[in-house]
Amino acid sequence: MGHPLTLREAFQKIVNRLQAIFLDFKLMLLRWVGHIPSHYFRLLFYRLSGINIGRGSVIHLWCNFFDPHGITIGQDTIIGDHAFLDGRKPLTIGDHVDIASQVLIYNSQHDIHSQDFRAATSPVKIEDYVFIGPRAIILPGTTIGRGAVVAAGAVVTKDVPAFAIVAGIPAKIIGVRKIKNPHYRLGRARLFQ
Repeated sequence: MGHPLTLREAFQKIVNRLQAIFLDFKLMLLRWVGHIPSHYFRLLFYRLSGINIGRGSVIHLWCNFFDPHGITIGQDTIIGDHAFLDGRKPLTIGDHVDIASQVLIYNSQHDIHSQDFRAATSPVKIEDYVFIGPRAIILPGTTIGRGAVVAAGAVVTKDVPAFAIVAGIPAKIIGVRKIKNPHYRLGRARLFQ
C-alpha cells in the first residue's frame, strides 16, 4: 500500500489512465480498420490516426500499429500484410521501401537487467530502397542503410550498412547488393488489396 495521494497526484493518475484507455480504444479501431478490404479507406483512417504516410505508399491488410503518432512512412513504400509497426519512439521508413508480410518492427523492449523491468526505447530508421523479407524482426535503436536487404526471418539487433545483405539470428552481413544507385518505383496500389 502506497502513501496518501495529494489532489494533484490523484488528478494526474486519472488523466494518465484516461489517456491509456483512449490509446487502447484507438489501437482497437486501427486493428478493425486493418480488416477493411479497401486500401484507400484504410489509408484514410491510418492518416487520421496520426501515421504520416507518403504519396503512393501501400499498407496491406491486417497490419497492426502501436502509438501511430510516432510512425512516418515515405513515398512509394509497401508495408506487407500482418506487419507490426511500433511508434512509441520515432519509426521512420524511407521512400521505395518494400517491407514483406509479417515483419515486426519494435522500438521499445524491456530492460531485462533493470530491477523494475522498465521499457528501454530507441528510434528505428529504415532508409530508402530497403527490402525486408517476410517474418524479419527489427529491434530498437537500429538503422537499416539505403538499399540494404534483410533476409526472411532475420533478427536485426544492430545497424545494417547501406547495400548490405543480412541474414540470420542475430543478423550478420552475408553479401552486398550489386546495384548502388537504385531508382525503381514499387507502385502496386490497387483498389482492393
